[in-house]
Amino acid sequence: MNRLQHIRGHMLADKNMNIATTLPSPLTTHVLNAAQGVPGANMTISLHRLNPISSEWYLLTTGITDDDGRCPGLITKESFIAGVYKMHFETGKYWDALGETCFYPYVEVIFTISDPSQKYHVPLLLSRFSYSTYRGS
Repeated sequence: MNRLQHIRGHMLADKNMNIATTLPSPLTTHVLNAAQGVPGANMTISLHRLNPISSEWYLLTTGITDDDGRCPGLITKESFIAGVYKMHFETGKYWDALGETCFYPYVEVIFTISDPSQKYHVPLLLSRFSYSTYRGS
């Protein structure tokens, strides 16, 4: 039960973020190592948007998760427009750094933003052989 409480605490931590130290982003993520019950710290993430005309992905930003598994400031409110987005998580390099192997060398989560005035939270819960995600707010 302690591991579940630990993960729950990280999932609820978004509501307590210090706004003074982080520019608010309409799109947030949180990586959780569900196998060990700890945040997915030091994972490289890139955010891309699909060009609807050329069907090419354009890199918007890259970042590395902090000690809490979060990557603040992914995109500004002004740059956040309707469209199809992709978050690319470097899971293989993450597990390599922990001295572990994994089945998925990377995870890409592709999603549609139809109302950019809303806040979107796209967490990644992972183990070496599985992952899951959902749309939070």
